Amino acid sequence: MCSLFYKYLYKHCVNWDILLHLHKRNLKVVQHFLHSKPAVILGIESSCDDTGCGIVDSNGTILGEAIHSQQLTHLKFGGILPPIARTMHINNITKVCEDALRASNLKLKDIDAIATTVKPGLPMSLAVGTQFGKYLAKIGEKPFIPIHHMEAHALTARMTETVDFPYLVLLVSGGHCLLAVVENISKFFLLGNNLTNAPGEIFDKIARRLKLKNIPELSSLNGGLAIEIAASKASNIDQFPFPSIMLKYRDCNFSFAGFQSICNKYVELEEIKHNIIGDMVIPDVYNLCAAVQLSAVVHICQRTQRAMEYINKMSLFPENKRTLVVSGGVASNNVLAKALNILCAELGYNFVRTPPKLCTDNGIMIAWNGVEKWITDTDVIRDLNEIEKIKVQKRATFGESWIEKVQSANLKCQWVNIKKKLF
Repeated sequence: MCSLFYKYLYKHCVNWDILLHLHKRNLKVVQHFLHSKPAVILGIESSCDDTGCGIVDSNGTILGEAIHSQQLTHLKFGGILPPIARTMHINNITKVCEDALRASNLKLKDIDAIATTVKPGLPMSLAVGTQFGKYLAKIGEKPFIPIHHMEAHALTARMTETVDFPYLVLLVSGGHCLLAVVENISKFFLLGNNLTNAPGEIFDKIARRLKLKNIPELSSLNGGLAIEIAASKASNIDQFPFPSIMLKYRDCNFSFAGFQSICNKYVELEEIKHNIIGDMVIPDVYNLCAAVQLSAVVHICQRTQRAMEYINKMSLFPENKRTLVVSGGVASNNVLAKALNILCAELGYNFVRTPPKLCTDNGIMIAWNGVEKWITDTDVIRDLNEIEKIKVQKRATFGESWIEKVQSANLKCQWVNIKKKLF
């Protein structure tokens, strides 16, 4: 095999001395440099209630994917139950990975590395994916790449679009809502974070309180999607006014708990007014959904606007290369995407929305993060003993916090009128 390798060098290398010197220092570097075949990374995602596997090459081509959703199961319980989620991950992870390999027409021997979500998330769920990823790395003698779930979300758009560093990312999901500057694949600066429950979680709770599952066309949908569809049927978006949130705080942090409290009060009043009992739904539920959604969207846009203005004031991005990327499960909301597009147009930013299919948790985004780390040789662990030492983490910081810097800037913003431009 080595003799064939040297023949390849002799035939294809313009500067033999340089490459031979590299070869003596690191044979693997030379092999990677010369090999024309794209690297293939298998990604495993199990941070919450979806078991996902994706296979992506270093050209950004999706070779295979599979996912098992637990949504309908947890919908019956009114929320995600960690022990049940763990059991379902255990029952499905082997089949999901086999299905992804089958879809790609590849075998484990064709994979260059195993990338797996190890943080943050539900520990019971993370443990299943991490142990299985370690198992594949061991039996296949493959490198292991530990993945930060939110970093993967932040970088997914680069797989489908040309997004140069640095850029601003808004990650909005069931577990997080944050704004950060993405400097490179492993360097992030956090501008704002959610202080209370994340928007996706709040939407789920509001949907349960509104009993949207009792409306046939919404019965099998997650809370966020159910609210979005219900809101699209509203006849009067002004029927239930919501106050603006956190306007006196000149930072980029988010808070969504107030929306839930105000919504609950409206529901109680409507139930008394219309004598609603049991599984009955309030008559103007569509209008209330529209009000909740609009208020949350405006809040997100206002915090994002301050992040943009902070970046502009500090000259963090070139004027002609300012980009906002939105990702995470709630980024699938079309009203939010439209509002953010309006905001970007007003402030001179290019708007990039991660494809909705890749916004929710999936193995493809984990594999792509693995690709980017593989290309830069970041966090690629080859020693089996070191791989075994990797532990899952329920919580994990997201880059370096610049939240206090934003607060110190004390920026007063002239808000873009999102509601007027949307309707």
